[in-house]
Amino acid sequence: MIFPRPEWEAFRARIAELPMSAQWWKRIFLGNAMDCELDASGRVLVAPELRAAAGITKGAVLLGMGNHFELWDAETYAAQEAEAMKGEMPDVFKDFSF
Repeated sequence: MIFPRPEWEAFRARIAELPMSAQWWKRIFLGNAMDCELDASGRVLVAPELRAAAGITKGAVLLGMGNHFELWDAETYAAQEAEAMKGEMPDVFKDFSF
């Protein structure tokens, strides 16, 4: 997940408030977080260790998800999307107007 700074601060605060029973997940979310810089062309530079953790080897897909972004390996995303499209649309969308 990629957060704009204000959204990250809100997410970080929510994670930090979790009980000790979630300590390992707190470590995973907070301990592995990194700032990503923009280069001179406005591209996001993602650290190699974050790319490896996300399984990004070649192409990437950046999805806007409201208050954050998801960064996917392009092949993995295409496979997951194709699998989702095989199934029924979730019930929460039954009365949703497009």
